[in-house]
Amino acid sequence: MTKLTPLKTLVQKLAPLRARGKRIVFTNGCFDILHKGHTSYLQKAKKLGDVLVVGLNADASVRRIKGADRPLNRQRDRAEVLSALSCVDHVVIFSEATPLKAIQAIRPHILVKGGDWKKKDVVGGSFVETYGGAVRLVPYVRGFSTSELLRKIQTL
Repeated sequence: MTKLTPLKTLVQKLAPLRARGKRIVFTNGCFDILHKGHTSYLQKAKKLGDVLVVGLNADASVRRIKGADRPLNRQRDRAEVLSALSCVDHVVIFSEATPLKAIQAIRPHILVKGGDWKKKDVVGGSFVETYGGAVRLVPYVRGFSTSELLRKIQTL
């Protein structure tokens, strides 16, 4: 069963959870080839709240960020893989260069990025802090990245 939800519907689904005091956590990424670094990151993000929403870059967005040969997996397939993880509650696809529009609509309590980011550079971070939300960086798992995996595969 997919956890992929259009943004407008997701905002409606989150409202009663928020009203019951549930803490909404948001993170985002391309998640092109899911690996240990991703799963560790998502599990840590989930522990920061009650509901984990994953913003997923649309295919066109991934191409703009990673290049013409990416993504390897289509957005619908990447959403299905994320949906299979028990720590992920909702997946929302965004086509913009950044997830700012989704963050502004969802208004998470906690905005999460990997430890390879600087807090001041996290898109939406300053917005989340304006209403009392927080930005959290979770430790980066060294040695695990999709780009690194692709380089290894290409050398075989």
